[in-house]
Amino acid sequence: MRYVKEALKWLYGAFYIVAGLNHFRDEGFYLKLMPDYIPAWLHQPAVFWSGVAEVVLGVLLLIPRTTRVAAWGIIALLIAIFPANIYGWQHSEEIFGISREAHFLRLPLQAVLILWAWWYTRPNAPRADAVNDRASGDRSSSD
Repeated sequence: MRYVKEALKWLYGAFYIVAGLNHFRDEGFYLKLMPDYIPAWLHQPAVFWSGVAEVVLGVLLLIPRTTRVAAWGIIALLIAIFPANIYGWQHSEEIFGISREAHFLRLPLQAVLILWAWWYTRPNAPRADAVNDRASGDRSSSD
């Protein structure tokens, strides 16, 4: 399971790096997702800094010493951008060219992404052989 978790971490980190870089490649798409209640002068900086955050958090996720803090950062970012996802759902036809019903399926994906990040806030379970070594070491020292 440890290898699966590690492989999925690389996939997840790469996803955020690519998604963050996409903020710079296709800024117009992300600007369309900015809710009307956010002042227009903040739209471009919000798109820029959320892209930077995604790239940085994706990279930090891949560094063992910073994985846990990066995962918490991703969770915070996903919560912070959820209003933009709601706005995107409300304006699905004009932004994405799909119905609100079809786009609604995307909203629960946020919960999946949050749970995926949360997985990396948890310490890895000790290997079975390491647990057995410790257990046998504990017994022999008490004899």
